Amino acid sequence: MEFLAREALTGLMVGSTHYVDIGQPKEAAIYYADAERAYMTLPDGRALAGDWHFTADGYHVAWTGGPRADWRIAFAPGRLAYVDAEGAERGTVVRIVPGDPEGFSRR
Repeated sequence: MEFLAREALTGLMVGSTHYVDIGQPKEAAIYYADAERAYMTLPDGRALAGDWHFTADGYHVAWTGGPRADWRIAFAPGRLAYVDAEGAERGTVVRIVPGDPEGFSRR
């Protein structure tokens, strides 16, 4: 798989919610409100908010009261995957929805 460039990441992330299959019964939901703020609900219901920014080959997120990590999004025909800094695939994007359907910004 190859990795998405910053221009593609901008179009797919900013202002959109990603639903990611991380091997749990429920998907994680990640809303990239703008190019600085993100929100996530994990399958166990835990909600996180944090700051993020683009890096040379992906992005960095720092969740308030949670982990900090570098990520990239890899692609192959019909497939997008979240890849951590060590190169391990951690989840598959099952859908991307424009806006904030989970209501993160109203919480």
